[in-house]
Amino acid sequence: MRLMKVAIAAAPALFVLLWSTGFVGARFGLPYIEPLTFLAVRMSFVVLILGAFALISGVRWPDGTDIGHSLVAGSLVHGLYLGGVFVAISQGVPSGISALIPGLQPILTSTIANRFMGETVTRMQWLGLVLGLVGVALVLHDRTLTAVAPPLGWIASFLSLIGITLGTLYQKHFCGGIDWRAGNLVQYMCAAVLFALGAFAFEMRVIHWSGELVFAMAWLVIVLSITAVGLMYWLIRRSAATGFASLFYLVPGVTALMAYLLFGERLDAISIAGMVICAVGVFIVNRGARLTPVAGNAAASVVPE
Repeated sequence: MRLMKVAIAAAPALFVLLWSTGFVGARFGLPYIEPLTFLAVRMSFVVLILGAFALISGVRWPDGTDIGHSLVAGSLVHGLYLGGVFVAISQGVPSGISALIPGLQPILTSTIANRFMGETVTRMQWLGLVLGLVGVALVLHDRTLTAVAPPLGWIASFLSLIGITLGTLYQKHFCGGIDWRAGNLVQYMCAAVLFALGAFAFEMRVIHWSGELVFAMAWLVIVLSITAVGLMYWLIRRSAATGFASLFYLVPGVTALMAYLLFGERLDAISIAGMVICAVGVFIVNRGARLTPVAGNAAASVVPE
């Protein structure tokens, strides 16, 4: 029980840390492969790994309704969000805006949860959400925020915001009772098909294999698609929508810090102040919130669903 409590307490910080490493794979991999082809290959590897694991563990396959819910969640979280981010960047949308637009997710999630899901968002939590958004803007203040990009890039960026917002809410509302192994496998199969169709429709599908691309693919498959996404669904199931969404305010700051340490990118006092403000905002939103394991299901407390 003590180990369980420690794991629950550490889960949000671990999720933010792992999710923030996504830029590492993109930075190392995209010079050698087109974005939708990259995502199609990545999802195919994830399907192979999760499929083997599901087969060995004797997973209980969901019924038709649960498969439908998993397909919708996968299309939103993996297809629309990831596809939107990668396409936006490939179309020339500045990285600062590519991070800032999805950074609106906590505000949008809280609005939807408060209006349509019966979740109460207090004035203090709204204050924390606003502080977090201000902090994200400060973290990204010296990033390029203006550029000439085609309409497709801007549309894709906003679609990524819609995808991650609606996808996490849909996952919480409809997919919490689905076996995580089968549910995630269905979601990634859906994403693999969507990205493959996009790659065949819009790209040349040329891959220049290199050490950097292999590293990027392995990192994104194992650390992001399997570990971080699994942890995300675990947190979604056990926390309020507003509280979980607020964690995304911390991602740009952690990413900026990693870029400074790994690639020598600029990190000034204003960005550091923004990180602190983000942390304060997230603390305010989650103050008094508790992540609790599912009663009567010890396994559910250590695996995502």
